[in-house]
Amino acid sequence: MTKRIFCLGFAAALAAGAAADPAATSRRFEWTTKSGEARQRLLEVQQRVESFQFGPDTVAVARSIVAADPEFAMGEYYLSAVMPPPDNQAHLDRAVALSKKASDGERRFIDAMVVARANQGANFKDAIPALEKLAADYPGERLVPVILGQIYQGAGEAEKASAAFRRADEIGPPSPRVRAFLANDDLLHGDYERARLTLLEVEKSLPKGAAPFAVGYGLAYSYLYEGKVDAALDALRTYLAEYEASGAAQGFPEVFIWNSIARIELENGRLDEAMKAYQKGYESVPGSSLPEDQKQVWLGRLQHGRCRVLAKMGKHEEAWAEAQLVKKMIDDGGEAGKQYLPAWHYLAGYLKLEAGDYPAAVAELKQANGQDPFHLLLLARAYERSGDRAEARKAYQAVVESNQNSIERALAYPEAKRKLAS
Repeated sequence: MTKRIFCLGFAAALAAGAAADPAATSRRFEWTTKSGEARQRLLEVQQRVESFQFGPDTVAVARSIVAADPEFAMGEYYLSAVMPPPDNQAHLDRAVALSKKASDGERRFIDAMVVARANQGANFKDAIPALEKLAADYPGERLVPVILGQIYQGAGEAEKASAAFRRADEIGPPSPRVRAFLANDDLLHGDYERARLTLLEVEKSLPKGAAPFAVGYGLAYSYLYEGKVDAALDALRTYLAEYEASGAAQGFPEVFIWNSIARIELENGRLDEAMKAYQKGYESVPGSSLPEDQKQVWLGRLQHGRCRVLAKMGKHEEAWAEAQLVKKMIDDGGEAGKQYLPAWHYLAGYLKLEAGDYPAAVAELKQANGQDPFHLLLLARAYERSGDRAEARKAYQAVVESNQNSIERALAYPEAKRKLAS
């Protein structure tokens, strides 16, 4: 789970609205329900989300909104937002149907979120234009800039994300969620200590049972940027314990946290620990509620990780043989499998680089995800080791210029910065 926030056009629209009609700056959504209990429970769910409280208890509160008013579109929407898949889809569909009779703000918000949630891959940012217009029309509705900030972060729009979160803070009330996201700015600007202090303060303020992704991962990034590997791993292990205790793992297994731990272990030469972490993470998948196609994806990620560990161990033939299983999974997926081809080229490039076949590594990595800072770091290494210093420098520069915090950037940025300075 990052970047930032508001576009100049959006900020200008807000300013224009304020100049034309001061009262317009406080315009908020109208909730289409006559149930006082439904309104109160909606506020409670929003507060729980803002404090990183997920899992069965939050789902139960969301269910109580729907019980209080089965015709309340936003009640169904929030139930779909906090309920794990695949059961959440029916509630999202119900929210869309109910929104046809809801207020303008509710309907447009739900429509925009359908776009965002249907395109959680590369195209989730397709929801931005509708949300920007909604924010301009309802400048007093805090919910919109909070969502926009997160989407801007995911799209690599760091400055816009910060503006959106700051706007949410201005509207109020302040929340741990927004404060944690704002710490991302300090990380991107290299003020790791300040970011850590903010995140640690947020962590102390949270209620029991919270599982703060933005805090756990933000702390891990801050330490990785400074080369403090053990501290980064401790931050993720703390988050892992919080995630399991919160009950959130009942909805989505903790495999993603274990994979992050494994990734850090791997890239810091702790190969036995990395292999164990990849395997441990996958153990949470088979018995989970994930649909079968997603279980296959995580099996592929386990195999992908194993291949990279084997390559680092110098077991190049074994790594390449096992990599063919990953390629077969992609090929067998037909049209749906094509989305994973960049991940295959990343794996193939990684293995060729470790085996010393630098031209082949360059050829593969040029077909990997060119927006991923770690993929770019590997490409830079491959260029450098094949003697092409000019292209290597371009790739290192692209890493440094990236502005989306992630495990990939935190692992790649320090080396790229050193290389450019040398």
